[in-house]
Amino acid sequence: MSDQPMRVAVLGGGSFGTALASIAADNGAVVRQWLRDAALAEQINRDHRNARYLPDFVINPAVHAANDMAEVLEGAELVLVAIPSKAFRDVIRQARPWLHSEQILVSTTKGIQEEGFKLMTQILEEETGFTHLGVISGPNLATEIAQKQLTATVVASDDALTRTRVQQALGCDYFRVYASNDRYGVELGGALKNIYAIAAGMAAALGMGENTRSMLMTRALAEMGRFAVARGANPMTFLGLAGVGDLIVTCSSSLSRNYRVGQALGEGKSLDEAVAALGQVAEGVNTVRLVRDKAREEGVYMPLAEGLYQVLFEGVPPREMARMLMRGEQSSDVEFVLSREDVQQAHRRVEARDDREGRDE
Repeated sequence: MSDQPMRVAVLGGGSFGTALASIAADNGAVVRQWLRDAALAEQINRDHRNARYLPDFVINPAVHAANDMAEVLEGAELVLVAIPSKAFRDVIRQARPWLHSEQILVSTTKGIQEEGFKLMTQILEEETGFTHLGVISGPNLATEIAQKQLTATVVASDDALTRTRVQQALGCDYFRVYASNDRYGVELGGALKNIYAIAAGMAAALGMGENTRSMLMTRALAEMGRFAVARGANPMTFLGLAGVGDLIVTCSSSLSRNYRVGQALGEGKSLDEAVAALGQVAEGVNTVRLVRDKAREEGVYMPLAEGLYQVLFEGVPPREMARMLMRGEQSSDVEFVLSREDVQQAHRRVEARDDREGRDE
């Protein structure tokens, strides 16, 4: 790197974007953060706190917040995009006049756009045509990062410069950044795990025990891998931080927004009541519907996603959904060791033999 400090822009004023902005400033970068809300930007600059999303966290005073996109993006080498999925494309289009092809664009958003089933880096690719693109994903609860608890994440990109610059900008003694070249797998893992956090929150509210949670997380990992591999991702990615790592934290912590939505549903609240009580975006709610529909379209077996869809959108009680899952087909444990098809064929052979023996009697 040159002797000049890196210039980093963060688009988004939520908890994760704010935490990353402060880390980059701690590392000596010149950091500007774009927020849609001018009053919140002014408050961050004055008090060095994001009162809406991280009220107890002191932001590095070197972070400058603004609602002027041109001001924030001017001269930025690295642009971190921390915008909810529903607004992601609109914000990139708003930013496009001040972006240039040498910049590194990295999404931190764990969600899927409904139209075309697009992940956020695919939107970046479509809207900019840039080559320096990546995604950050992993077991990253923003509150714990703000408290400087030991945390690790993954930056995934086909581009070595992107991976290196993100590691330089964000790697520190409490936030470790690992690298991957499976951008699609890492990004899809971050989106999919939100589904299963809702299920884990429901299970907790229903009083289910550790055996249940262990079963739920393990079967969720199998389901995530099955879906991702069907769409071209590397199954080994799901053994890392962006797969099993993110799944563990989001299915175990009440700090997870999706987990809290599941808890509220398990307590008998409606979906609208659960989302309203949260007061923030829970990406998993929309992801359940999108993934369930795509799995049906492509013939991917996803009983957990199907069951959650029925609870969220068809009024099936959570406890009834759990009973339905336990009555589902008996299948293999690890499909890359023993496939579902082999188990199903064995069942059919045994059933045919039993039928023959019954007739012989």
